Amino acid sequence: MEALSVILVSCLILGSVVGILAGMLGIGGGLIIVPALSYLLIHFLGMTTEAVMPVAVATSLSTIIFTSMSSAYAHYKLGNIKVNIVLYTGIGIALGAIVGAQVASHMSGETLKDVFAVLVILIAAQMIFGKQKPSENDASKPALVAVGSGTGIVSALMGIGGGALLVPALVWFRVNVRAAIGCAAFCGLVIAVFGTASFVIAGWNATDVPEHSLGYVYLPATAGIVTTSIFTANIGAKLGQKVNVRVLKALLACLLVLVSIRMILGIE
Repeated sequence: MEALSVILVSCLILGSVVGILAGMLGIGGGLIIVPALSYLLIHFLGMTTEAVMPVAVATSLSTIIFTSMSSAYAHYKLGNIKVNIVLYTGIGIALGAIVGAQVASHMSGETLKDVFAVLVILIAAQMIFGKQKPSENDASKPALVAVGSGTGIVSALMGIGGGALLVPALVWFRVNVRAAIGCAAFCGLVIAVFGTASFVIAGWNATDVPEHSLGYVYLPATAGIVTTSIFTANIGAKLGQKVNVRVLKALLACLLVLVSIRMILGIE
């Protein structure tokens, strides 16, 4: 089987797994997609770590465009999208996503790999030990823009939707948990759109990207992951009602730490 076919089939499987985990745990798929796709592109297309990281991050962001659309719409119907929160957070998110994508595209692949791995470990720690406790601070307009900007930068660097960062940050500013989750769902779409567009522009004339790429976005992988993840997310949501989500989050966090350590040691 030729390399493109192997990658496409692998991404169909990857999308199935990502969709289920996203539905069960409410996490973005980028934490899993980036290391998995990096491995596939290195071993089947012969890419180097230096070249593969911007492609993996950009491609991960492109898949989030499609998966976050349905999530944001679902939260809109549930009344979890609060206009004032989404507006000012979204402004910061958009600016941060553009900056983050540009920084990532100009960062060396080795450095980006290590930054990704360290940030994943921190997110995993938040998943295990983090508590959503409010502070005495209100969600002012400048605070929302600042939170959005920080989330947008980190999310674009990592190729994730940002919910793991945005929800606890908004709750800390005394935003209702449901409203915070709804805002994160919508802002995940904003991050993905602006981040992906920035990666496409940054990689438009890049010579070290695979065939069938749009800028840094590797289209066959995007197609494969999206095709299955949009269906399995519903399955994951139903499973999430029947299993101990806290235990699953702890197990996933441990897996993410192991993957991150492996990335730091080398993924080639």
